[in-house]
Amino acid sequence: MQSYTIGQAARLLGVSPDTARRWADAGRVATRRDEGGRRVIEGRDLAAFSVELARTGGGEDEAVSHTSVRNAFPGIVTAIKLGDVAAQVEIQAGPHRLVSLLTREAVEELGLEVGMEATARVKSTNVHIDRV
Repeated sequence: MQSYTIGQAARLLGVSPDTARRWADAGRVATRRDEGGRRVIEGRDLAAFSVELARTGGGEDEAVSHTSVRNAFPGIVTAIKLGDVAAQVEIQAGPHRLVSLLTREAVEELGLEVGMEATARVKSTNVHIDRV
């Protein structure tokens, strides 16, 4: 079975390694030592923990969003290209770069600016999964 280091788990969960380490120290997710002495999380345990985080909102003091869109990518706005009617907004969410096309009016109403926090929400009828 695949296991993940604290750093790999943090990347997959979209949190800092320090946060993942604190969760492990608090017993929120089980770890063991590998042959090299590193703390690792079994794949099944990490999968179950990630589902629990998504269901509970991470247990942090986060604002709860009421939406039907389940794929949320919190990140930072890295670029905005404004046209006369349309706009393109780029968000870096951990290792993910998301680009959204929306109206210029929506960008202005949201007050979006490069450097501010934003969450990209994705709803799709087709999702393709590739094995790493």
